[in-house]
Amino acid sequence: MNQIQNIMRKLILFSLCGFTLFSFTCQREINLDQFIDAWHQAASDAKFDRYFNMMDSSFVFLGTAPGERWKKDEFAKFSKPYFEQGKAWDFKAKNRIWHRDEAGLIAWFDEDLDTWMEGCRGSGIVKKTKDGWKLMYYNLTVLIENEKIKSFIALRKQPIEKP
Repeated sequence: MNQIQNIMRKLILFSLCGFTLFSFTCQREINLDQFIDAWHQAASDAKFDRYFNMMDSSFVFLGTAPGERWKKDEFAKFSKPYFEQGKAWDFKAKNRIWHRDEAGLIAWFDEDLDTWMEGCRGSGIVKKTKDGWKLMYYNLTVLIENEKIKSFIALRKQPIEKP
């Protein structure tokens, strides 16, 4: 009987450890989701400082237009007028998928977005710093079906009409 009790205690302890580890892993996932959701919300609320303080100094943003590869300071300069008008952009994320390095210091994700451009996809990289998570990289893409790509290419070749 004593041996069975010892085995039961070990099983219970093992189960509790596994549950604790599972809970910790889920909590990390929620915190990262909350971090990126808060970053998107800061843009939606036109909170310039909050939005840019969530980025690492090495941050790079790839936009949807050709040539849009912004370093943090360039992106801030470009974005400031939108934030000052009180209406930056409003991205609503869904289907976000996370991956992490083994040390848990770097994480990367991709997400589907509802935007004024309709369906888009974003992907990014975050790193854990002494000040918490910081966004290092974000890539925004507009989605287009493969069957429509030839029409899209033709559209891109048309000259841009300037007002």
